[in-house]
Amino acid sequence: MESFDNIYLDLSKQSGKCRFADSGLGWKPSGGGDTFTLDGSNIGSAQWSRAARGFELKVLTRSGGTTEIIQLDGFQQEDFDRISKAFKLWYSVNLETREHNLRGWNWGKTDFGKAELSFNVQNRPAFEIPYTEISNTNLAGKNEVAVEFSLPADGEDTGTNGHLGGARARGKKTGAARDQLVEMRFYIPGVATVKEKKSKREEDGENGEAEEDGEDVEEETNAANMFYDTLMERAEIGDVAGDTVATFLDVLHLTPRGRFDIDMYEKSFRLRGKTYDYKIQYESMKKFMLLPKPDDMHYLITIGLDPPLRQGQTRYPFLVMQFKKDEEVNLDLNMTEEDLQKKYANKLQANYEAPISTVIAQIFRGLSGKKIITPSRDFSSHHQQSGVKCSIKANEGHLFCLDKSFMFVPKPATYLSLDQIQSITMSRVGGAISASRTFDITVTMKGGAGEHQFSNINREEQQPLEEFFRAKNLKFKNEMADDSSALIAQALKDGDLASSDDEAAGVRGSASDDDEEIDEDFQEESESEVGEEFDSAHESSGSGSDEEMADADGDEDGDADTAEVAERPKKKAKTEK
Repeated sequence: MESFDNIYLDLSKQSGKCRFADSGLGWKPSGGGDTFTLDGSNIGSAQWSRAARGFELKVLTRSGGTTEIIQLDGFQQEDFDRISKAFKLWYSVNLETREHNLRGWNWGKTDFGKAELSFNVQNRPAFEIPYTEISNTNLAGKNEVAVEFSLPADGEDTGTNGHLGGARARGKKTGAARDQLVEMRFYIPGVATVKEKKSKREEDGENGEAEEDGEDVEEETNAANMFYDTLMERAEIGDVAGDTVATFLDVLHLTPRGRFDIDMYEKSFRLRGKTYDYKIQYESMKKFMLLPKPDDMHYLITIGLDPPLRQGQTRYPFLVMQFKKDEEVNLDLNMTEEDLQKKYANKLQANYEAPISTVIAQIFRGLSGKKIITPSRDFSSHHQQSGVKCSIKANEGHLFCLDKSFMFVPKPATYLSLDQIQSITMSRVGGAISASRTFDITVTMKGGAGEHQFSNINREEQQPLEEFFRAKNLKFKNEMADDSSALIAQALKDGDLASSDDEAAGVRGSASDDDEEIDEDFQEESESEVGEEFDSAHESSGSGSDEEMADADGDEDGDADTAEVAERPKKKAKTEK
């Protein structure tokens, strides 16, 4: 037997004692807990490399047709000879020495191994990613693939404290670190060549018999798409993870915006879109709400997620789906009667025939065990609805009053627990009495958690909201009463100012008369110019020239004003022009 102290299993926070014997290897945490063991016949290969805590022994298993990785970290350099001899004698496995590339280059080649994805620089690995640590992947662009890593529900749960006998579950290794890598993106340019078996079909016209001949054909495809498809298959993401219980196609999502197909599994559900795919565990669902939209035509299903859904740099803590109220569906669950009775007795039915929103809500409740939250019976809007129309900044939506919270959807989806609300202030928007058809609600949270303002609420909803606040014992203040008295006083003050303005206008009446005379002169000038333009146009047609000259002679016989004499050359110039 070979024994080593201060060894860490699968990046665990706690060290333990590792022992190698003829029957296999074992690891026991020093602080107490379950022992992890591995039979010698299940050891397929082993690698020795430099790691963070000294040197690492990586063991690849071969049990059950699947390959898993077991990491033992914390060895010293002089331990190599003892471990190499033990693996060769007891397990008939050669301990390979693997050197990593430390250049720090961010470009290289990817290699899909049996249990991990390796990123190689100059034919040496820079880092490896176990498939068990990958929770999701999607195409972030034409040549870019995003890889998301699993996260444990509890940061203290590293898989070495009695859970599954070691870090065999997804995300247990990352729980050992204080800082966790949640996403990595690979830029993969160019095309890749794929060999496919192409069949030729030749049909005999007389006998109608068909013959098939296969040949290898090389086809070029996008390298990023090929990387994405390979990783989906190796990491067991999607349909490979198990049979779907139910599938709903082309479901409209308001947050994140788009249409997604929903595949429901026993432990998780999947959203499949044209660009993004998401795999979400039922454990991540913290809230499930079924909200009737105030338009009497749609239902909204809102799912609260923790950790939130990530799409690049954007996080979505809530999923908001929209369904038509009168759209019905007939669905048979892809599950045997034995499993229904054994696992989901009184939770799921073999067949559903109801509105699609009701069917999805019931299946989610049966698979996840989450309670369906509906609007409170203590609230009914002016139009007998469960929510009121309002907006957060420039985003319009609906505010629903639930038994224990407020929920604003669709964007930004905002959840406010009634227990965390310190006070609510109702205030008016605008400065005139005629503009008081809407008002605002400002919700102040406890512990300095900030404020949330819901604006443009119809004035008809004031009384129903006040009744709901009283029913839930919420502190609220109505500032609109003070605003109305102030507005009336301001209106009276404006009336006094208007009367004083009229008196001032009467004092300076002569000045206004002078202005009117100036306007009349300007008006006459414009009319005379228009007449001259009309006369010149009329003259160009070849008629009325004699009458015009007679009028001019008549003007000379009378008393001519200096203004008329001054205007006469202007008329001649225009005529010559």
